[in-house]
Amino acid sequence: MFRGAFCIFIIDMKVLSAQQIREADAYTITHEPISSVLLMERAAAECAGWMVHTFGEAPPPFYVFCGMGNNGGDGLVIARLLRDQGYNVHAYMVHHSATASPDNLANQPYVQDVQSIYSPADFPLMEATGVVVDAIFGTGLSRPVEGWVASILHKINDGYGRHTIVSIDMPSGLMADSVTGHAACVHANYTLSFQFYKLAFLLPENAARVGETVILPIGLHPDFINNVETKYHVVDPRIVKTIYQPRDPFAHKGTYGHALLVAGSYGKMGAAVLAARACLRAGAGLLTVHVPQRGYEILQTAVPEAMCETEDQPTAFSAHFHEPFKHHQAPGYATIGVGPGLGTAAATARALEKLMELYHKPMVLDADALNMISEYPFLLQKLPKDSILTPHPKEFERLFGPKEDQFERLELLSAKAVELQVYILLKGRFSAMACPDGAVYFNPTGNPGMATAGSGDVLTGILTGLLSQGYTPKAALLLGAWLHGLAGDLAADDISEESLIAEDIINYLGQAYLELRK
Repeated sequence: MFRGAFCIFIIDMKVLSAQQIREADAYTITHEPISSVLLMERAAAECAGWMVHTFGEAPPPFYVFCGMGNNGGDGLVIARLLRDQGYNVHAYMVHHSATASPDNLANQPYVQDVQSIYSPADFPLMEATGVVVDAIFGTGLSRPVEGWVASILHKINDGYGRHTIVSIDMPSGLMADSVTGHAACVHANYTLSFQFYKLAFLLPENAARVGETVILPIGLHPDFINNVETKYHVVDPRIVKTIYQPRDPFAHKGTYGHALLVAGSYGKMGAAVLAARACLRAGAGLLTVHVPQRGYEILQTAVPEAMCETEDQPTAFSAHFHEPFKHHQAPGYATIGVGPGLGTAAATARALEKLMELYHKPMVLDADALNMISEYPFLLQKLPKDSILTPHPKEFERLFGPKEDQFERLELLSAKAVELQVYILLKGRFSAMACPDGAVYFNPTGNPGMATAGSGDVLTGILTGLLSQGYTPKAALLLGAWLHGLAGDLAADDISEESLIAEDIINYLGQAYLELRK
């Protein structure tokens, strides 16, 4: 009996390899104990329950394509469970191998009218609309799909847009831990993944193949999950809640730190304003913004809650910056955020170098600060330990060089964080956050509407505001990325992804905090 309701949540924030997932299955079978056939039944029941919930009581017909392995066994059980609920289900067996796995064979007698596919000529004629369930290949796939079976995957994709494609555990053809490249692969609308994200799901090159990822719990043994080691993790609400520190009832503004933002130049004062407003909304107790002379009135008018310091130079940050720091020497600030709208003039680069020599606590560096470091690589060695760098992909490439694929870039990201002993947030969908110990965390919040001018400046402000309050750099990184993305999600829910601008992220930060406190 499967459940009509279902539960979507991340059991654990670890991202396991295909081999580790097989080991988790084996451990669960031995230590629960449970038979492999019953574990398959449990996984398939979660998938069928999700489909009932998602597609309703009278969905279009289901077309379930099963392979010869355990992924195909999942498909057979799903077909049986959906039929038992009275749905119109057509089941197919793609004979890509001469023999089926034992659990696949065990389930074959319970599914009637399974049509065999031995070549593209056997591919069925489907109705104009329907739900295609892809259960041909799972995590056991070790090489690209070729030949007539590749043609079957292409035929499934031909229905994309007319049919809703739901892949079970993995889109068939996708490699879990390595590059898929241009090999044949199902392009799913939804991927129902058992217990964990796969690393491939979190990389932009696979976005069109994976679609929306749904994590379904299947009761893998918690002892294995708790003890298995991996460098990759997905941030989840439970972890964020443990990081978040509620306010002290007897606190005052000094309790939450005095942050400094070095930002803005002629024509780019908007970046400084956005970063400043985000820093304050993130909870900084005090904020000073260092801007060129011509930015003074703009900053004071747009962000009256912030203090403003200027220097001798009218239009840009320069090596003369030390004069305005007479009363608030740089080492006295809780943290410094630098880069939004700063410009990249030679004098500005010299000023950045001097600031890094003067300040030895963790900083947040973004935008033009990163561009200047890429132009003058010796500045990498001057980064204060545990600083946070927030490059977008092109900035990352300018800093550390290009890579052949996303997997190699991920390895480079981790290696550079270890080498420089800093935190590096590579921005994008599932922003990847590398730590000095080599661990990499992926942030699941956020949406395409946040791909808009100023969104990165807002993130810089949030991270600076959290560091100023006393959060550790790692805590500020994980919490800040989560809040930034969640605020964007809340804004998109109200005003649409298309209409979202950076200011909206700031305006919804308060709601993001309220969600966190629920």
